[in-house]
Amino acid sequence: MSVLSVLSVLPSRRALSMRRRTALPPLVSAAALAAALLTVPAAAAGHTGDGAARPSAARLYTPPANPAAYDQALDLARSGRLADAAGIVAMAHTPQAVWYGDQSPAEVEESARRTVRDAARKRTTPVFALYNVPGRDCSNYSGGGASTTAEYKEWIDAVARGIGDRPAMVVLEPDSLALLPADCGQDDAQGTKTAARYDEVRYAVDSLEPLAGTKVYLDTGHPGWHGVESIVPRLLRAGVGEATGFFTNASNYRTEEDSHWYGTLISSCIGYVQDGGEAAACPNQYWPRADAETWLKENVTTPLGERKHFVTDTSRNGLGPWTPPPGKYTDAQDWCNPPGRGLGDRPTLNTGDPLYDAKLWIKIPGESDGLCLRGTQGPEDPERGMVDPAAGGWFPEQALELVRLAEPPILGHRPGN
Repeated sequence: MSVLSVLSVLPSRRALSMRRRTALPPLVSAAALAAALLTVPAAAAGHTGDGAARPSAARLYTPPANPAAYDQALDLARSGRLADAAGIVAMAHTPQAVWYGDQSPAEVEESARRTVRDAARKRTTPVFALYNVPGRDCSNYSGGGASTTAEYKEWIDAVARGIGDRPAMVVLEPDSLALLPADCGQDDAQGTKTAARYDEVRYAVDSLEPLAGTKVYLDTGHPGWHGVESIVPRLLRAGVGEATGFFTNASNYRTEEDSHWYGTLISSCIGYVQDGGEAAACPNQYWPRADAETWLKENVTTPLGERKHFVTDTSRNGLGPWTPPPGKYTDAQDWCNPPGRGLGDRPTLNTGDPLYDAKLWIKIPGESDGLCLRGTQGPEDPERGMVDPAAGGWFPEQALELVRLAEPPILGHRPGN
């Protein structure tokens, strides 16, 4: 992507041009902004750093950005903070997931069809994060979803029609397996809602994975949540045997090293159980690494080509998870808009591990996790001294943190330094 094309997105946005008709002040001329944006690397601004153009399976799709990202970039540029503006633009122009959750079947079908066609024209593969399962997020900050199993299945059918035979990667229902209805007290004594959750996820796998170009990945939470022996039975019951694999760390902050190792252990354990073993015997992420590696060598006989693959979310894990001040909060909510985090590794399909299909930006960096009260009455986030935007709303302060603290840097230098 050229500097001029990066620059052009700012004034060409209708939402911006309707309310910002004055010229840039002399301090922030178009030429100066272009000079600042010269530092945006091609990989950050375009696709995955995979080199020359290849068939559609070789690069990831960059969807249209949240318009608020452009608002923020232009505001920064107008105030003379050109490197920060360039960082926000670079972040917005990095491949990331397209989220679907509250659209009608007709709307999601049309949008998915439009997205896969656009991706195909650009010789890229889109990533869809489907987030519409009944009772999603245990009715918390991101609550919602379909009202019934039948309604959900109709919605999934519409997604499948929209994708058709085009290439796509599907991150299926974040938190759907790591946070079952039974985990949050929303089920009955018979486990009716939890059984329905498994049925819903299996239906989605059976509907989407057979599509000619689609790969489906199931939820595992993140490495700081379920042990391997806990999540593997859930994956198997949900139909991972018929899916391409699973994903981890969606919308979370666990390090690349921890996520990669967690994925390796889960994949190995799935193979071990499918060959007749018990998940309870598998090493989990808390075992000493050397002991776990020895166990895997001695017990996992599933050929590498038959093991389940995985992807991870590296959108906000550049500095790893936040450690809350000891004893400060009754519920620190370390997952919720934690301060001082940075963008992680850029999305890529070249991971160097045959089981590790991709590093993805599943969570849209810059969008809020919700109203974080950390056990207080609120309404302010006590760690930030402000009211956080609702889940999915643009969070300029956090966006700027992610850009400035990116590891590796989103630009050749760190904006703001």
